[in-house]
Amino acid sequence: MIKTTARAKQWLSLAISLIAIATTGAAHSRMDFMSNPEPAEIVVPPRRFARLMTLGFDATFADYYWMRAVQLSGGEENADTDATAGILETIVEINPWVDHPYRFAAVWLTSSPAIVERANRLLEIGIAHHPLEWRNRYHLGFNQFFYLDRPLLAADTLEGTIGLERTPRYVPRLIARLRSSQGGLAVASAFITQLIEETDDEFQKAELSKALDEIEIERRARFLDEAREEYWRRKGRDIERVTDLLTGPNPVLERLPRAQLFLDGFEWILHEETGVIVSSFYRSRYELHVTPSDRARQKRWGEMRKRQEGV
Repeated sequence: MIKTTARAKQWLSLAISLIAIATTGAAHSRMDFMSNPEPAEIVVPPRRFARLMTLGFDATFADYYWMRAVQLSGGEENADTDATAGILETIVEINPWVDHPYRFAAVWLTSSPAIVERANRLLEIGIAHHPLEWRNRYHLGFNQFFYLDRPLLAADTLEGTIGLERTPRYVPRLIARLRSSQGGLAVASAFITQLIEETDDEFQKAELSKALDEIEIERRARFLDEAREEYWRRKGRDIERVTDLLTGPNPVLERLPRAQLFLDGFEWILHEETGVIVSSFYRSRYELHVTPSDRARQKRWGEMRKRQEGV
């Protein structure tokens, strides 16, 4: 009796396995991976029922919808649509342990503030399920700054990448620049100083020390900005070169600060395109550079968010 029962269980297990294999094969045979679908052709189950409807074949259905998302975004007129976001959200609902769809969302879902917010929610799920993967945090921080103009929130997000394997060495300097945009140079300097004290990596210390040098040069450039404004008040005109601050019977400054902390041969100049005062060593100011068109988009999207939130 015992042997018969054990043998029956073995046959039952084998039958279930065969049914699973046959079902998987049938599912794959019906999946059209070659055509480029229109949004209306893709049936996406409600997210709350998505996992139940897979009947245990989570990986199979996640792979199917992943291919659909890639095909849909590959179309010239269908990229960045609600359909793509919906498919990616379904994939994550079915199998949140997937990897590539999170960063795919970050790259493709960028057409509007609402779409970017949906991409960000996906990235947050990715961070929760892959806490040691630095790229999801990096993409989330990038979206928060570049698309949504939230530099301090982006800095907080990127700070979570510090110490993770393969995080680029430049990230701490990027965080400092983000913090300086609204928190001031003192905040950026304190952040970098703390990182220097906490690391035993001499190469990383050298990289962070460069960031402190950049912050100090920016502090001096801002001092010269104030002197330039005083020159305007006294002379009624702008400077033609930085050394104008030292000339005349009533000069604004007696001397200029060094344009590089440890090297000679560098000077303060007016940037050839923007006209701002810069060190000839760095030739730019200590800030995150955004093109005028991207800055205009940030402003436009910010106003759009305020209207939607009723601010």
